[in-house]
Amino acid sequence: MIIFFICLINGLRDGKECLGSCQKMAKAMQVAVLGSGSGGNATVLCCDEGTFLIDAGLSAKQLVLRLELLGIAADDLDGIFLTHEHSDHARGLNVLLKTRDIPVYANAMTKEALEWGIKSDVKWKVFQTGQEFKIGDLSVNTFSIPHDAAEPVGFVLETEQARFGLVTDVGCVTNVMRESLKHADALFIEANYDEELLESDTKRPWMTKQRISSKHGHLSNTQAGELIAEVGCAKLDYVLLGHLSSDCNTSDKVINTIDPLLKNAELLEIDLVCASQHEPTEWVSFGSEKIVVKLEAEDFIQGDLF
Repeated sequence: MIIFFICLINGLRDGKECLGSCQKMAKAMQVAVLGSGSGGNATVLCCDEGTFLIDAGLSAKQLVLRLELLGIAADDLDGIFLTHEHSDHARGLNVLLKTRDIPVYANAMTKEALEWGIKSDVKWKVFQTGQEFKIGDLSVNTFSIPHDAAEPVGFVLETEQARFGLVTDVGCVTNVMRESLKHADALFIEANYDEELLESDTKRPWMTKQRISSKHGHLSNTQAGELIAEVGCAKLDYVLLGHLSSDCNTSDKVINTIDPLLKNAELLEIDLVCASQHEPTEWVSFGSEKIVVKLEAEDFIQGDLF
């Protein structure tokens, strides 16, 4: 406020001069995937309102180690959002929270499904699916998704400068998902399997294959690509692709399937990032840029305020 007041008093003489000699541009949000796949899923998001974990499906040890690789101490987490109760999305909660007082945001049925097996004292923050709630200036929108869990949800986390949407473990695309994920700067979308590789897989029985490809199972590469093509827009910079099957998918299969679908939709500037089960992705930064300013003494002139 002081900066803009000074600039206005001086007839907007030179915005850059008024802002001082030390300034940088910073993106509004950062996201990295700690790990994604049937062995465990967790994503970390940083913004002005704090640092948040979305799912905690890795072991507590791995969560702590991988957060440290990204420069974050687990003790500094401001909250954990849960999509659903399956172990590959909640495995690390009990041990992680033994010595940490981190709020856990979940709907009632997810909480009920988990709390009997958690001995740690959890600070539950229960939301109603479909509800929007706020953490400071961070808006958290929740929406129902089809999966074989108690009450699975997707998330859209939004500030004035950035919008991030996440859906994982979802059997089919719904209109609610399409509407919720529009206008995002970045997305996390599951791309679980390649149809041909799943069909030819000899390790999985027929019933398991049917579950995976059912309306309450997982998204194929094609389904993921069609969803991104439908909801994508000019400001969508990144799509993180997760939950890749180790047997029925590869990063090349994902990219080679999804990239043409995006080109057909004239979405040519989106960076696709395939998350790994075994190591975190690099940070992706997105949203409108903010000016971070450090004013120095010589920036103030005696007559500027009068």
